[in-house]
Amino acid sequence: MTTALITGSTAGIGAAFARRLAAQGHNLVLVARDTKRLAEQATELHDRHGIEAEVLAADLATEEGIAAVEQRLGDRTHPVDLLVNNAGFGNKGRYLEVSMADELTMLKVHVEAVLRLTSAATASMRSRGRGGVINVASVAAFVPRGTYGASKAWVVQFTQGAARDLSGSGVRLMALCPGFVRTEFHQRAGMGTDNIPGWMWLDADKLVASALADLARGKTVSVPDPRYKALMGVVKLTPRGLLGGMSSRTGRKYGPQ
Repeated sequence: MTTALITGSTAGIGAAFARRLAAQGHNLVLVARDTKRLAEQATELHDRHGIEAEVLAADLATEEGIAAVEQRLGDRTHPVDLLVNNAGFGNKGRYLEVSMADELTMLKVHVEAVLRLTSAATASMRSRGRGGVINVASVAAFVPRGTYGASKAWVVQFTQGAARDLSGSGVRLMALCPGFVRTEFHQRAGMGTDNIPGWMWLDADKLVASALADLARGKTVSVPDPRYKALMGVVKLTPRGLLGGMSSRTGRKYGPQ
C-alpha cells in the first residue's frame, strides 16, 4: 500500500486530497499546525476507509516545522510515494500595505518549504525509481499581482524545471493551478468574496480528482477546469499592464489555495 504526505491537510484542497487518496486506499501522513484537527481527521479517515493515517503537527512558517517534515520524507524505511505541497495562505492588502514580516512568512511557506520538501521527497523517490509530487500553485501565477502571485509563479517554474531534470527517473512532478475554490482560505485571510462571480467557484473534490488524473497522464502543469483553461488562454493574449489592472479589481489574491 502506498503512502501520501499532504501539507495543509485539515481544510480546503488539502482535506479534499486526503479524502480522495484515503478512499483510493492510500495510507496518509497528515501535516498541519492544529494537532486537535489533525487527530480528528486521522481518526475519521481511518474509521471510514481502513487506512493508516499518521499525524505530523508542523508549522511550515518555521525552521523546526520544515525540518520535521523533511525528516519524515527522508525516512527510507517508511517511504512516501506521493507528496502534496498544499500548505499556503494569502495576505490582505496591496504591496507595501502588508508588513515585511508577513511577506517573508509567505515566501517561507510558499517557496522555501516547497523547495525543501520537494527536494527531500524526490531524492528518496529517485533512488526507488518511482513517486510523485503535486505542488499546489494557483492561476494567480499567471497574473502580475503582488507577492502571492509571484510566489505561485515560482512554484510553477520550479516544478516544471525539476520535472524536466528528473525526466526518465520514474518521479513525476506537477504544479496544480486552481482558481477560486470554496474553502476556508478567504475567511482566514480576512478577504471578502462578494465580488467574485458564481461561475468562478470550483468544487475542491472535483478539482482533486482532475488533478490526480492529470498527474497520472504525466502533465507538469494542471489547470483543472475548462472554465479556467479558457480564461488562461485569454490571459496569454492580454497585455501584462492590462492584466495588472484587472487583477487589482479582482483582489490581491487571484485564485485561492
